[in-house]
Amino acid sequence: MPTTRLRPRPLIRQITTEIDHLPAARVFAGLAIPGLVLIALGRTDLLIYAVFGSFTGMYGFAESSRQRLIHQLEAAVLLVGGVGAGIVLARIHAPSWVLVVAVAIFAAVWSPITDRLGLRPEGPFFGIFAFGAIAMVAGTQAHPVPAFLISAGTAGLCVAVGYLDAIRHPRHGETVATAPHRTGTASLVQASRYAAAIAVAGGIGLLLGVGHANWAMAGAAVPLVAADRKGGIKRGAHRVVGTFAGLAVTAPLLLPGPSPTVLALAIIALLYPTELFMARHYAVALGFFTPLIMLMTELADPADPMTMLSDRAIDTLIGVAVGVAVALLIHEPAATPPAVEQAVCEFAHTGAMTSDNDAWYYCLEHHRAEQGKNCWVGDRMGPYPDQATAEKALEIAQARNRIADAQDED
Repeated sequence: MPTTRLRPRPLIRQITTEIDHLPAARVFAGLAIPGLVLIALGRTDLLIYAVFGSFTGMYGFAESSRQRLIHQLEAAVLLVGGVGAGIVLARIHAPSWVLVVAVAIFAAVWSPITDRLGLRPEGPFFGIFAFGAIAMVAGTQAHPVPAFLISAGTAGLCVAVGYLDAIRHPRHGETVATAPHRTGTASLVQASRYAAAIAVAGGIGLLLGVGHANWAMAGAAVPLVAADRKGGIKRGAHRVVGTFAGLAVTAPLLLPGPSPTVLALAIIALLYPTELFMARHYAVALGFFTPLIMLMTELADPADPMTMLSDRAIDTLIGVAVGVAVALLIHEPAATPPAVEQAVCEFAHTGAMTSDNDAWYYCLEHHRAEQGKNCWVGDRMGPYPDQATAEKALEIAQARNRIADAQDED
């Protein structure tokens, strides 16, 4: 079968006709419910804890009910664990260098765990982000236990919403890889890359006296999610472009000094487009994600807006530069490819698509095997090792769905 290469589809057309809005609505609901309650109670300073709990809903994007339940529970442990660790460090008034070391260790420990669990989004990024961000602001909370419970409760709500949605809208004709992306040496090397990038980026931020070193550490982790060096550079570039676009959105929201209620409502609204684009257009998603992060940080620990904007810009450049350097200098061994029966749909939902455009996929729109990522991610099943396997994608998916359904009945 000849390779078919199609021109990219217009973004507006994808938004209006081709993107499944249900996952974004699911994540949005997971934050909107506790968020509106906090607004009604006048505790918008606690919204940051609900936001990190709501990220649980980003996992298990296109999985069966059983798979989604398991993976979202595991993701909740990662996220709420990061929040809890951040609270502990803030409460003991740990020096900034201790935070950098602790986050690096946290990443090194969770990286192989997320590989083994096969979580998607891939890697410990959101846990790292939660740890660093909460450690920077939790010291302002006189009663940290309610804050922690808000995060845990929101995560639990998202798990429930995700499971109910999976039951009501079962997936047919598609599946996701259940084998870990990395194993053995590759997984350990990846863990060391996370630790090195986070430690160096955080250390440079501290030496330069830039506030919010957690943003530099999070930025350093971003390029490491990509499958290869070229992908890491591309991912880092998207991070910079998307963050600066997001800062342009943040400035008119933050500088006029709106009320906490207005900021809180904006945060809730921004989560929807963030999730909508995260797996499809990472830089576009950051245009919404960046103001979300900035506004929730302002509510939790108010600071001079101009200082926050400049710190975020500088920390992003530091983090991405370090992350790309680590990706180039510490080469990741090739991951063990999963078995054909296990590796199917690239609804990976990481925003870090592999740069390898030679793999085979099955396009659900054109009903044929195609080489390369020519069609929208929501229409692709794969990757597969060869054309013959890609042509059997629907058979493989149906077989895996029957197994998943049987497990759900048990």
